[in-house]
Amino acid sequence: MPGSPAVVHLDALGPGGPYRAQAREVVTDVTGRPVAELSMVPRLYVRRGLTALKRARTLPTDERTAALAEAGRLFATATLGGLTVDAYEHAVARVSGLPVAMVREATRETAAGLAGAYGSAGQARPRGSRDTTNGAGTAAWIRRADVLGVVTAGNHPGIHVQWAEALALGYRVAVRPSRREPLTAHRLVTALHAAGFGTDHVVLLPTDHGVADDLVDGADLAMVYGGDDVIAKYRGSTTVLPHGPGRAKILLTADTDVTRHLDTIVDSISRQAGAACVNATAVFVEGDPAPVARAVAERLAALPSLPPEDDRAVLPVRRLDAARTLEKYVRSEAVGARAWLGGDTIVDELGDGSAVLRPAVFQLDRADAPQARAEMPFPCVWVAPWTRADGVAPLRDTVVLTALTSDPELVGELLAEPTIRSLHVGDHPTHVLVPGLPHDGYLGEFLMRSKTFTPASASTAPVASAASATPGAGR
Repeated sequence: MPGSPAVVHLDALGPGGPYRAQAREVVTDVTGRPVAELSMVPRLYVRRGLTALKRARTLPTDERTAALAEAGRLFATATLGGLTVDAYEHAVARVSGLPVAMVREATRETAAGLAGAYGSAGQARPRGSRDTTNGAGTAAWIRRADVLGVVTAGNHPGIHVQWAEALALGYRVAVRPSRREPLTAHRLVTALHAAGFGTDHVVLLPTDHGVADDLVDGADLAMVYGGDDVIAKYRGSTTVLPHGPGRAKILLTADTDVTRHLDTIVDSISRQAGAACVNATAVFVEGDPAPVARAVAERLAALPSLPPEDDRAVLPVRRLDAARTLEKYVRSEAVGARAWLGGDTIVDELGDGSAVLRPAVFQLDRADAPQARAEMPFPCVWVAPWTRADGVAPLRDTVVLTALTSDPELVGELLAEPTIRSLHVGDHPTHVLVPGLPHDGYLGEFLMRSKTFTPASASTAPVASAASATPGAGR
């Protein structure tokens, strides 16, 4: 690892500063070589950290905004925790197996996201709370609480920008990093401390799964990443915001020339190494899906197999044993589906104990096949037939849908479907995120609420009573 020690010590970052716990977990790269030691803190340490956050006072808005911008600059340029930015990016690529070019892109996007966090968070603010009427009163936009707990994922280094918006809104934040890839969260919290956020404003609390529940329960509000089990556990909760599988999809109706949009389809599947929640995992075709599956498979088969630190790498890498296990799982899921693998296996050994996960395309025989909901951490897509009779049902529960269609009535139905969280119509890859627009709702919708505020100088003219102002009151 260029410019870094053999093993990096990733200490907990609590109210008292860096803390090296007795319990530590070894973080390895894709060959099994140790890269870092992550301090694992006990339940009592987590509780003390949350107590300190609750006692702290929020920084003024201008100080928070300046500190976030400075943290972004430091994150992208400085030596933090003993790692230069190049060493950090190399380490993340080797640990996560994601292409280093993708990690570098995430570094730039994180820096930009921190600088714009306050403006981005403010996109969720209701129009009524922006307007005033001659000082007579307004709707103030206020925090629902003070402390946000975050249980992060390790599938992509760019996910941490979202919880940084909570700092912009005045929350204090406790972060439980992914044990799979804790380097990014550690670097970001270190940068935030160096930029001016106190150690009682944002903390890094590495824990096991059991203690992570204490963090969620002890914080005022929480944001948790995970699988379907996480969604089921917190469905209906008013204090926990769960983020589960993305299941991004593409719909091709019969009026669409597939050849014109093949670049968009392939890019949606393979960009970000197929590891992001916004990568397409299912393609629905009105008509015969075989030509689409064949064309997509041929394009994906041309992608190179390279180690993650290679600048030309575009596919994810795993330890060989983990890759073999994943292949067995994929094949068990694909029973009954036609495979378009571009070869006999999805596992391409690199000769050092690691393997590239090669793309896989599977053709299904019906739109409601359960495999269409399967999401894998590499470019793996399920291509299924779709008819107007199938309707919106197979397209539900998706973070983003790209609809390649010219049917305005169908577009209206897709837009009205609440479980489709983002809708692109036309030649827009599923992974494209428009600045200022949400891909899974605004975080501010969860963190903030509107509150009527009438200042002392406001007009005291008589207003209708609650009873007379309420439709049907007094009857």
